Amino acid sequence: MTAELIYVLGTALSWVGLGFLISAIVHLSAKQHLGFTPVAIRAGVGAAFLVVGGLFSHSISKDGGAFLPLTWVVMPFAGWVCTVSAVMVGTRSVQSITATAPEIKKARLTAAGIWAAVAALFAFLWFQKPDTGPYEPLKVLKGGIPMSWPIALGLLALVIAAVSAMAWSGTRLKSSGKSRAVVIQGMLILGTVIFGVPFLWLLITSFKEDRDMVSANGIIWVPRVQETVPYLNKEDPMYEGSFEGRTVRGTVISKEPDGRVQIQVDRPKSLLGLSYFARMNELKVVPRDAPVWTGKIGDVAVKGFVVREIEDGRKQLEILEPASMKGKVETFLPANLEPVRHIGLRTQNYSEALDYLPAETNNGLVYLKNTLVLVFFCVVGTLLSSSVVAYAFARMNFPGKRVLFNILLGTMMLPGAVTLLPKFLIFRSLGWIDSLYPLWVPAFFGSAFNIFLLRQFFMNVPNELEDAAKVDGCAPPKIFWSVMLPLVKPALAAISIFAFIGAWNNFIDPLIYVSTPEKMPVSYALQLFNGAKSGEPGLLMAAATLTIVPVLILFFFTQRYIVEGVSLSGLGGR
Repeated sequence: MTAELIYVLGTALSWVGLGFLISAIVHLSAKQHLGFTPVAIRAGVGAAFLVVGGLFSHSISKDGGAFLPLTWVVMPFAGWVCTVSAVMVGTRSVQSITATAPEIKKARLTAAGIWAAVAALFAFLWFQKPDTGPYEPLKVLKGGIPMSWPIALGLLALVIAAVSAMAWSGTRLKSSGKSRAVVIQGMLILGTVIFGVPFLWLLITSFKEDRDMVSANGIIWVPRVQETVPYLNKEDPMYEGSFEGRTVRGTVISKEPDGRVQIQVDRPKSLLGLSYFARMNELKVVPRDAPVWTGKIGDVAVKGFVVREIEDGRKQLEILEPASMKGKVETFLPANLEPVRHIGLRTQNYSEALDYLPAETNNGLVYLKNTLVLVFFCVVGTLLSSSVVAYAFARMNFPGKRVLFNILLGTMMLPGAVTLLPKFLIFRSLGWIDSLYPLWVPAFFGSAFNIFLLRQFFMNVPNELEDAAKVDGCAPPKIFWSVMLPLVKPALAAISIFAFIGAWNNFIDPLIYVSTPEKMPVSYALQLFNGAKSGEPGLLMAAATLTIVPVLILFFFTQRYIVEGVSLSGLGGR
């Protein structure tokens, strides 16, 4: 155990020494006039700690390279409390020595004594021996990152350069009064990149072909599409007709004696594999999109489109180029063909994603209608209920006002899982299961956070405005509607936007209360689509993009109100 503790001590000294060196570099680069001696002392202490720590933790690997030590101590909860308490005892004792005021010295000594008592108590618990045997005092996990000396020195130089550049630029910009603007803009740019890359990947993936989803060269950021040409196959033509009020495409699989033909549906994908009977005069021949490939016949490079795919995997191509062979049909093995592709977007992912939706959803419009109904009532209910209750708590006096407001705030600490079952039992007793009522009716009962936010705004409205309205003969409802609400528009806008986003993205409640597909909102429908088409990322990302487009549009046009509402609420409504 002694060897393990020495390793822990050496690792700690190594990292503390590195911190001292960086601190010295910061002060030197920022030109903070501490004098040469303090900076030299920091650098000297850091170098000494690194050397001693390297000796204790064996920071020289066996092959002569560098070794960055890492460690972790495994011990029971009592051991951690005891360790933390011991550190606090030392910290408060040192602070008491450096304190000049007697009352501060006394307070820090008292704190050190309390921490010492806590350390003693948990040390006693730590080293107790229960019936199952003694506790293992501690266990040290040792490890590190081996690296060559050039890499280690290069990383150290990079850290020094980065810290020096930040310290120097901070000092320079601060002297010119531009540091705040540069830092803010830098953080905004960094945040945009961090949060924008996943969305960019989502958008690009929604336009990719399946062959670009996985690549040995990493993520493909520039989508490409295969060229196609319209082709009327005389041997196996594609027909377009009507089935159950929907336009469908398919091929003939059988002919009846009465002149009818049996059509196997190919599109839309939600009806894929189904068949129906129709008469030829009810059908229209339409071309297929035949993919274009390139190959070789002998030493001659040819280009053509697929006219037939044989069951053994071979493809029959009708030659397009060269002109001397145009119109000929040749058979190729798949390994001898390369697709003809160009930079472009496969927009068919969006139409195919909608095609896969059940026919009764009308290409997803039913989901959209349900979601819009929920959003409308949730926003209206949230604004009405929260504003009325907030106005009452802010501007009216009634018995038990403070107690009721504290109870209201206390409900914010209740996790949603606690109230889930009681709410379900209430809605079941009302007969609202498998309906949209449980999803929007609660919005008309207010939200603790929204009420608190609006209350802060209402409390900062000058009393003179309300008194003037009373002099003019306005009753409380009229004052609320005509005087108070117009003055808190930023908060109302922010709350309505948050309510919209919450209702649009709500997934748990529809999962619990709704079982009929025709009553599902967009969020639930997307999850079902994910379960059915998780193996087709292009279609899945296209469906996800369609669901978030309305939220993005809303945010684009209302971001000013979101920022204004949040910033004003943080300033107490001023």
